[in-house]
Amino acid sequence: MKGVLGGLLGMVGLAAIAGMLATAAVTPAIAIAGVSGSKALSIFENLPNSLVPGAVMEPTTFYGTGTDGKPFQLAKFYDQNRVPVTFEQVSPIMYDAILSSEDKSFYEHGGVNLGATVKAVYDNVRGTSSRGASTISQQFVKNVLIQQCEKDASPSEDGYADKLQKCWNDATNAVGADGVQRKLQEMRYAIQIEKDYSKNDILLGYLNIANFGGQTYGIEAAANYYFGTTAAQLTLNQAATLAGIVQNPNRFRIDRPDGSWSKDGKPTNSAADGYADTKFRRDYVLNRMRIDGKITKEQHDAAIAEPITPSIHPTTQGCAAAGDQAYFCQYVKKIIETDKAFGKNRADRQEKLTRGGMQVYTSLDMRVQGPGVEAMHKRAPQYVDGYSFGASGVSIEATTGRVLSIVQNTQFNETASANKALGQTSLVYAVDSAHGGGAGFQPGSSYKLFTLLDWLQQGHSLNERLDGTYHLYSKYTQCGRPFNNPTKISNFNNSRGYRGTPMQFTRDSLNTGFLSMASKLDLCDINEIAAKLGVHYGSPVLPVTEPAYKGDDPNGVYASTLGSKNIAPLQMAGAYATVANNGVFCTPKAIDKIVGPDGKDMAIPESSCSQVLDPAIAATAAYALQGVMKNGGTGTQGNPYDGTPLIGKTGTHQSFATAMSEASTKVATFVWVGDTNGNEKFSLAKTRRNGIALNTTRFYVAKAMQGAADQVYGGDAFPQPDSNLTRQVMVNLPNVVGQSVEQAQQTLEDDGFTVQVGAPVDSTVGAGLVAAQDPGPGSVPTGSLVTLSPSTGNPPAIAVPNVVGEKFGKAKSTLEGAGFGVSDQGCKGGSPVTGQNPAANAPAPPGTTVSLTCGPEN
Repeated sequence: MKGVLGGLLGMVGLAAIAGMLATAAVTPAIAIAGVSGSKALSIFENLPNSLVPGAVMEPTTFYGTGTDGKPFQLAKFYDQNRVPVTFEQVSPIMYDAILSSEDKSFYEHGGVNLGATVKAVYDNVRGTSSRGASTISQQFVKNVLIQQCEKDASPSEDGYADKLQKCWNDATNAVGADGVQRKLQEMRYAIQIEKDYSKNDILLGYLNIANFGGQTYGIEAAANYYFGTTAAQLTLNQAATLAGIVQNPNRFRIDRPDGSWSKDGKPTNSAADGYADTKFRRDYVLNRMRIDGKITKEQHDAAIAEPITPSIHPTTQGCAAAGDQAYFCQYVKKIIETDKAFGKNRADRQEKLTRGGMQVYTSLDMRVQGPGVEAMHKRAPQYVDGYSFGASGVSIEATTGRVLSIVQNTQFNETASANKALGQTSLVYAVDSAHGGGAGFQPGSSYKLFTLLDWLQQGHSLNERLDGTYHLYSKYTQCGRPFNNPTKISNFNNSRGYRGTPMQFTRDSLNTGFLSMASKLDLCDINEIAAKLGVHYGSPVLPVTEPAYKGDDPNGVYASTLGSKNIAPLQMAGAYATVANNGVFCTPKAIDKIVGPDGKDMAIPESSCSQVLDPAIAATAAYALQGVMKNGGTGTQGNPYDGTPLIGKTGTHQSFATAMSEASTKVATFVWVGDTNGNEKFSLAKTRRNGIALNTTRFYVAKAMQGAADQVYGGDAFPQPDSNLTRQVMVNLPNVVGQSVEQAQQTLEDDGFTVQVGAPVDSTVGAGLVAAQDPGPGSVPTGSLVTLSPSTGNPPAIAVPNVVGEKFGKAKSTLEGAGFGVSDQGCKGGSPVTGQNPAANAPAPPGTTVSLTCGPEN
């Protein structure tokens, strides 16, 4: 059908008048209008001879990929609901019905029924009748002209319905000089059409373009809408009814049981009167078919006896028809409404959507979407009383940027009656405000990804040791300048943190550990990394390096390290996809292909993939992020454990928001759950669905979506990390013994060590100075904890030498040589020592007197 209708609606060129016969036929009528002689001939010849109708209005249809891997219809958008068909897809009885009622000589004339036309023109000029007597060819021309007129009327304009009605009235009900002009123009176009196209093509073109009431256009859409069948399966009664409707579609339509017309102020053509007006017209068609020999008397009588029995099958247009896929549909719709690939302005793009006849094949994959929807329904309520609860999940193909799935807990509703308190909205939580979403949400600790990436980009190792304990952090760098921002934040479950490595901090999502990392970086560089990976605010759509509102500091500590920025889940999914894709960022895309009404591929929105991270950095980051998904990591509850290697990161923002990101080398998934208004009184942990706390919803939904993606798309092992970025970093620990405690602490902290002061110890070093350090000076891991021991000023105790058995003279010499005094208690030089106090090897401060006892001198 597309070739037939497309050809008929292309440029219809008229090279000459169809002979003197046509001219002679219309000349008398022109003369009646007050024109005679050569002027009568020139009027016809001077009429426009080229009809350029453009493409017929056709619905745009969105398709997704079903669980069987085949396309399925997602939604339709139209001003005119039309399904073009081929000649063979229309029942012969329909052709018989339309020809008997409208143009029984169709296959005999050359586009114009001269006798009937002359009489109609004559009556129009005299004002005694406005009947048309048009052939099918002329009616086709008339419908093309109506279509042209309707295209100039925009649905967004005031008085749209009145403009459409005027298009119909001007083309069908003109009388007097206007009637002559219209009829002559129809004739001129119709004559040339008959030269350029076959009779069957013209007849089919007419049935495909004709209006059958309201927004129903074309025989296939009419058969489906009024009777729930196809044009090929129409019965005699149905065919005659539809053939009758085309004469005055909005009067004879049978989808208004309360009446489609008004007579003397009362409704008529209603279910109550058996659709009397339509039945009268249908019976006329049946009578004409009987006279023309198209049906037998028995068929005629049986059909006449049948009532008009519509079986209305409305075609729901818009994304509401997409059900659980409505939010994905809305995202695609917004792309068409905003992308320049579909027109230079919004009006042009809207026309493409509702009139352009596009077949839009989206990237939606029900093999991923279906399990995500099921998990969302099971674990996320549509609403929570008193709060603006929302949950959103999105999966994106890492290697292409194709958006595979968008799931949401709310009910899609884009009408004025939408009640957000009951979980009704048309906002797509997964995307930014430019694509049908809102302001975005705070991703919490999932934003730590960018601190990790900048840490590696600056040449730091995953195995450097840092002080990640709970304490006041204040010294940072912001855009190359010192930035004093006292920061003290606790960890999950009020953990005090620990001294460890970025590898450990990532696994445990340790806030204090990442603050320690950030203090050694430039906060602006962290956000520059995020921007390179496609991350921007949800609304306004600005890079995360710029203020989102007056007074905002996008490079503040919390904003840069802990994710206190409003970002759409799709952007976060894209960032993790970049890491999984060896540092190659692919712009998100939701449209795979578009086929135009002519059957040819159309241009789709631009998308691209580019290397934004060094592959070694991406591989090393992935190495750290894999720890999140393994036993002991914070993301293990979201791991489907299907054998596919995964990276991941959790996120929590206060009590009201949580996030889960995970990715294979093929697909990345991001899920956000929380209060969409950021109500700090809302607690996910204290709110339950089927007895399960909502702070676990992120894990369940992400696991379902990622697990499904793993089954379909698989995933490879991640590349090995860079050896330099995972090295054990050793540095020289200076000797600070003898320095003041304050001086020693400053020296060590300036070198990146963590310092603690232990208990004082006795030492020969002056009181208050550092008497000892642990570990001692030499090569140690970066960030090591160094314990300083201040001196009491007292010499340390030493062991008393064992002098028992020695001659007194020698014993005394030994003890005094060791710094002790001696009490001889009557001992003589040659007397043997028989006892000592303090005892041998007992600790005693230097200067202590040792009492000796001796035996008889030998």
